[in-house]
Amino acid sequence: MQSRIQPMLWAWPAAAAIVFHPLSAQAHVKWFAPYIVGAPPAPIENTLQDTWFWVGICLVLVFFVLTRLVEVSSFGAKAIGALNWATDPLWARQDDYIRSIIAAFFVAIFAVGGVYLTPDLKTPAEWVSWLQLVIACCIFSRRTMPIAGLGIIALWIFALRDYELFHLFDYLALGLGVAGYLLLEPLKNEELRGRRFEALRWGLAIALMWSSLEKFAFPSWFYPLVVEKPFLTFGMHRDVFIPMAGVTEFTLGFGLLWTPLIRRLSAIALLVIFTAAVWPFGRVDLIGHGLIMAILIAVAADHRTGVDLMTALKRRLVNIPIGLSTALVVFCTAYWGLHVAFYGMDGQLPATDIPRTTHSYSVEHPHGPGGPDDVPASQHSHP
Repeated sequence: MQSRIQPMLWAWPAAAAIVFHPLSAQAHVKWFAPYIVGAPPAPIENTLQDTWFWVGICLVLVFFVLTRLVEVSSFGAKAIGALNWATDPLWARQDDYIRSIIAAFFVAIFAVGGVYLTPDLKTPAEWVSWLQLVIACCIFSRRTMPIAGLGIIALWIFALRDYELFHLFDYLALGLGVAGYLLLEPLKNEELRGRRFEALRWGLAIALMWSSLEKFAFPSWFYPLVVEKPFLTFGMHRDVFIPMAGVTEFTLGFGLLWTPLIRRLSAIALLVIFTAAVWPFGRVDLIGHGLIMAILIAVAADHRTGVDLMTALKRRLVNIPIGLSTALVVFCTAYWGLHVAFYGMDGQLPATDIPRTTHSYSVEHPHGPGGPDDVPASQHSHP
């Protein structure tokens, strides 16, 4: 037993390095604070001029490089072996586990009722909840799993009737990843079937990287949460905490796409962060992020090393900063570019008499504009 446990000690320095970001409670801000999707985002120049953004990026690069150096050393095999030993029971029944947690998630949102796939996509249509129960039931048979996968895609399409496409981009990648798993798992073609876990991981990684950009484009969405729950910032000023939290979410999401040790330790770090969010944000956060957390456990328990996209590229140390830089450019260009395409350079705000702001007043969150503890409009307005 001692010989098996001791190699774990070699994994934790790299894990600690990755986790050594601000452990922000990564609750989805749209679930807990008012917002206006069409509001003009902060210019990307604001992020590029933020010292704390670059501090976070540099720390991440150091941590990823060190983890990769450990991975290619003699200690890397021991670390991977220790992770494999710790997760062997789960890996042996990985498909049963994933199918069960997907089904449990849809049962949970059926029980909550009145939402499409996630807490902020509310709907009065009762049939939506029943469709989600049907999806859960279809997952238990390999013959009907493709129906469940198509049902997830259909729910996202139905949500387009009530929500804007740019808003729904937040949930597209993860939905496609889960649907992709459900469509690939029953296949008899083993080459295609072998990509099912990869579909899940890529869907989750892209979803995390995309949603993290809210912290740079709309930092004022997070101001009400900081006022209501000041302990979330761990004593840091909000203008330090928010960009560092964004860097953490984006880079660890990127880490899920890299080499085995980096992606498994990134999954563990993200799991710690999302679990920390459950206490301050409660049941809504647990249900909304439950599927994400369960997939992160599956990534941490993934023993495969050869099935991946661009495996040879990722093995080269120099490609870590190149890959991260490329991901930042692609995602930022897509986020800000699509926002301009949908809403124009000045954005679109609802016709109200409240100050020009990126989020709206909500009686459930009284710290927004118009509330009794209104934050000065100068802190919310786009200059």
